[in-house]
Amino acid sequence: MQTALNSLLFPGRSPHKATLCLAFAVLGTSAWSQTRWDLAAAYPASNFHSENLVQFAGEVEKNSGGRLKITVHSGASLFKAPEIKRAVQSGQAQAGEVLLANFENESPLFGVDGVPFLATSYKNAKSLYDAQKPVLQRYLDKQGVMLLFSVPWPAQGLYSVKSVDSISDMRKVKWRAYSPATARMGELMGAQSVTVQAAELSQAMATGVVEAFMTSSTTGVDSRIHEHIKNFYDVQAWLPKNAVLVNVKAFQALDKGQQDAVLKAAATAEERGWKSSQEKNEAAKKTLAQKGMKVHQPSSKLVSDMKQLGWTMLQDWQKKAGPEGESIVQAYLKMPAFASGSADASAAGAATPAKPIATTRSPAAKSAAPKSAAAAK
Repeated sequence: MQTALNSLLFPGRSPHKATLCLAFAVLGTSAWSQTRWDLAAAYPASNFHSENLVQFAGEVEKNSGGRLKITVHSGASLFKAPEIKRAVQSGQAQAGEVLLANFENESPLFGVDGVPFLATSYKNAKSLYDAQKPVLQRYLDKQGVMLLFSVPWPAQGLYSVKSVDSISDMRKVKWRAYSPATARMGELMGAQSVTVQAAELSQAMATGVVEAFMTSSTTGVDSRIHEHIKNFYDVQAWLPKNAVLVNVKAFQALDKGQQDAVLKAAATAEERGWKSSQEKNEAAKKTLAQKGMKVHQPSSKLVSDMKQLGWTMLQDWQKKAGPEGESIVQAYLKMPAFASGSADASAAGAATPAKPIATTRSPAAKSAAPKSAAAAK
């Protein structure tokens, strides 16, 4: 039967030669088989995060000798932003990029980098990430998810249709909330919070759904915010991070060479992404100004109000996060950046006793909070 099969497959060849040719063909196919991954991303292809992901995917393919190909689906084209983590967790996508703070309702551990004025520089944001990562990875381990690498957005600034000199100017303003932290900010300011993700921001501004929000200079450029809003206050409130998550089973299914290719490219992408974030921030602020945006330095009163708001939110976060959250903050305070005494150090240290503290609003925070739940909607 084998001889007959060989004759059909390789007419005119001897049975032995035909068998050898078939064996080499099978071996060749196995040696050059390609694994394909999908990486879901929520931001436009032109955004520096998405550009970094494309470079990462290219380096994985190169490092693996073409045996692992990752397709980046930017602009929420595969899954919407809130769906990406679940898609990775369930194996619908092998990898995905998420904004960590978006998942604070699932666990407070995701939201520490959304606490205003806890870390306001790239140096301190990296220290906070180093403190957060091992704790967050232990949480993700239980879900079959691996945190591959993370890259920050530029520090968050305040965009507003009208001039803002203090938090009292934010009362009843239509406030864009894209995460639990920004929703809480809206509540404390007495604004009217509306949930709007990045992909929907342009339409929300054009239709008057939102009048003010916190986001980065780069999102300001991507979303052409200057066409609808003319005031940007560079308050540098916090540096939220995007993280690339990977399905653990998908990663374990790779051979050692493919795994090494992923890890090597991830380390490079993280380093490149942090550097790119800083460079894009300065360039984006210049672009906003060139497009007609008024780039303001915030008043001392606005900064003071924002820091008071941050103090209240840190208390809130510590109470929710419990011992694990406290371990992140304490590890952060021991980082080298704080040994020399930075501005973030004094703010965080003042708000962080040895044990988690109960939420206690100051008079300023009380006056900024809405009087009813209806006022926060």
